[in-house]
Amino acid sequence: MLQHYVEVKEEYPNALLLYRVGDFFECFFQDAVTIAQVLELALTSKEGGKEIGRVRMTGVPHHALDRYTTMLVEKGYAIVICDQVEDAATAAAEGRMVRREIQKLLTPGTLTDDRMLSPRRNNFLAAVVIAGDRWGLAYADISTGEFFTTQGQDLDPLANELLRLQPSEILIPTNAPDVGALLRPGERSPSIPDSLPDSFCYSLRSQKHFTQVEARERLLAKFNVRSLEGMGCANKIFSIRAAGGLLEYLEDTQKAFQVPLQPLRTYALADYLILDRQTIRNLEIIQTVRDGTFYGSLLWALERTSTAMGGRALRRWLLQPLIEIKGINARQDTIEELVSQTSLRQDLRQLLREIYDIERLAGRVGSGSANARELLNLANSLVKLTELVELASRGVSPYLRALQRIPPELEQLGHHVIAHLVDELPQHLKDGGIIREGISSKLDARRKELEADQKWIAELEVQERERTGIPKLKVGYNKTFGYYISMPRSKAEDAPENYTRKQTLTNEERYITSELKERETRILTAKEDLNQIEYEIFAALRAEVAEAAQKIRNAAKAVAAIDVLAGLAEVAVYQVYCRPEMTPGREIAIIDGRHPVVEQSLGTGMFVPNSTEMGRVNNDRPDLVILTGPNASGKSCYLRQVGLIQLMAQIGSFVPATAAKLGVCDRIFTRVGAVDDLATGQSTFMVEMNETANILNHATPKSLVLLDEIGRGTATFDGLSIAWAVAEYLANEITARTIFATHYHELNELASILENVANYQVTVKELPNEIVFLHQVRPGGADRSYGIEAGRLAGLPSSVIKRAKQVMKQIEQHSKIALGLRSGIEENEF
Repeated sequence: MLQHYVEVKEEYPNALLLYRVGDFFECFFQDAVTIAQVLELALTSKEGGKEIGRVRMTGVPHHALDRYTTMLVEKGYAIVICDQVEDAATAAAEGRMVRREIQKLLTPGTLTDDRMLSPRRNNFLAAVVIAGDRWGLAYADISTGEFFTTQGQDLDPLANELLRLQPSEILIPTNAPDVGALLRPGERSPSIPDSLPDSFCYSLRSQKHFTQVEARERLLAKFNVRSLEGMGCANKIFSIRAAGGLLEYLEDTQKAFQVPLQPLRTYALADYLILDRQTIRNLEIIQTVRDGTFYGSLLWALERTSTAMGGRALRRWLLQPLIEIKGINARQDTIEELVSQTSLRQDLRQLLREIYDIERLAGRVGSGSANARELLNLANSLVKLTELVELASRGVSPYLRALQRIPPELEQLGHHVIAHLVDELPQHLKDGGIIREGISSKLDARRKELEADQKWIAELEVQERERTGIPKLKVGYNKTFGYYISMPRSKAEDAPENYTRKQTLTNEERYITSELKERETRILTAKEDLNQIEYEIFAALRAEVAEAAQKIRNAAKAVAAIDVLAGLAEVAVYQVYCRPEMTPGREIAIIDGRHPVVEQSLGTGMFVPNSTEMGRVNNDRPDLVILTGPNASGKSCYLRQVGLIQLMAQIGSFVPATAAKLGVCDRIFTRVGAVDDLATGQSTFMVEMNETANILNHATPKSLVLLDEIGRGTATFDGLSIAWAVAEYLANEITARTIFATHYHELNELASILENVANYQVTVKELPNEIVFLHQVRPGGADRSYGIEAGRLAGLPSSVIKRAKQVMKQIEQHSKIALGLRSGIEENEF
């Protein structure tokens, strides 16, 4: 056995091998040490023979395999499962070792079991091919079957796309010696380009699987097509290489299971609103900046989905907003209808709660790994789809019409499965009793035979008590000895002659008879036959459903979309959102806008709304707004508010405002705060400059730029100079719609120089001994930041506050910065 273990291990030296031995999955040598440490299990040893001596070992019970493998995979380990593929008794009878084969290789990106997955987020496996500054990216979620690819130039967009997707594992082609290694987050290899983030698991794969010829052939074979034209990637070499390499990895790791992927979909980054890593972080779209939690994010504020499929779809929509107005309007039309039809919206949401994750269930059925309970859950959900279709017929909007196109044969398939499976299913298939009576005459006949033999066993106890006169005589069963007759030891002398003693215990004797053993053989044989017949029926039933897997997944997409839209309609109703008018222009006109997250955190009526007018149409609005105001007055909140409203509008949602008219953006850029990047040795100021350079190099007139302080990480004159030049460049050269929040009040001068710049301020009310933040954004520039007052509110010692006021007066008397800037501009020296 150990020899076979070593042979299997040599095939997968970079994975942890779990090897089935009886009721345990064992591991040996260094794998045992690693698993014992990671899982905090006992490390033992066994004799391995004269040549190797004692061998370290540990193991996990077979029934707890999923729990322990989940823990290992979450920590970034690859796991090889080598299971028994025949009955141990058969091998023992033939005097040989039980046959074992690799059933699956588990890695972070190849999980399909719901117990190992987050229900409301995709588990993407990605593959990346890079040549110079050109790249290809493919990614798939094998639990849902989704399969996408794209390619491009410049590695920054690639890194941004990976950070958007958050894949659980990334495949990298290499010719390096460490091919096959799975690197956990933070581990690096020369094969991984420096431009790729180090927060992921990287799997190094042989370069040969990513060649254009092999990759193309693998894609054609997988989807049984003659050309890749229909998938949109026939001439996209890097997309083909990445997608083909990913397919090879799935073939290598899944072994006994087919992976029913949907046809490959090709897209371009420019097809969607682009959100880079800073914007996703700064707008707190998925999680908060402070502590990385769901609560307080935009996702939290909008999450009202009723299904896991809808939850995944909402997350995708938020990270990949639309730019096509037609698509945005289709979503808005559906939300508007659901807002106006309260009963329809409520009925839909109630019914959606009764539908299981049919997208992932279809995947497990298609791969042949679904158990009876999962198949029944899927069937019950398919029947519910008809009710959804009937509800959708009450509407006329695009997504409700799409729901009406779910084929009626899916309901028929659901009823077909329900008619075969019993209502109360056992935990495991091998427990039997899963097929209803009347489905198979052969099964029913065998069951009657088994029932007769079991009845004979039950009657035997009564008969033998009467025959022997021993009232405590019992008929029992255990796995070791099978059926037996037991009696107290004190009555052993009364045992009939046809009883053969089998076991002596402290207080009882156990016997067998030839008749009892014969019945035992018949019962065990019948149970094996029943399990085999039932499994064959179940497997055929599962295969029938698998043929409809693509139709089920198409239905799942329609269900997920309507779930998201019904949830967004629910938010719109209770938070009093409006439908924004979307245009191809550049205007941003928001009347009484509110921050969607802060508003919900504060409670109804507590948030102070503010309007926004920008994006020149007929020289009536500014392209760039200089926003000044006190510390802690709400400037950053206002910036994020505008960005979130624009993003929400482009996923098709209603927005928190009285009214809104918005031109579609191609990108949203944010630069909010900065910290040292210790990993790369960059200071706060360099991080700030890198982010600013990225904006200036990639923003367009269709972009929305949100800047919260530029130049604060260096000397005042340097910082002000940079801030001024950046603002000028954005207004003159790019003309992107920009809000520039700053404490450099000198920048207010720009509004008197450039006609597409305007000044706005967050107002305060000054009282004799304090200031009151009004949180209102009004035209005009502030000339004070009230930083000392903010420090006092924060609890600085009174002596520090007093001294700060003295120093400020001295500085104000000697400061000529604003005057110098003004005169310099007039003399064309600045």
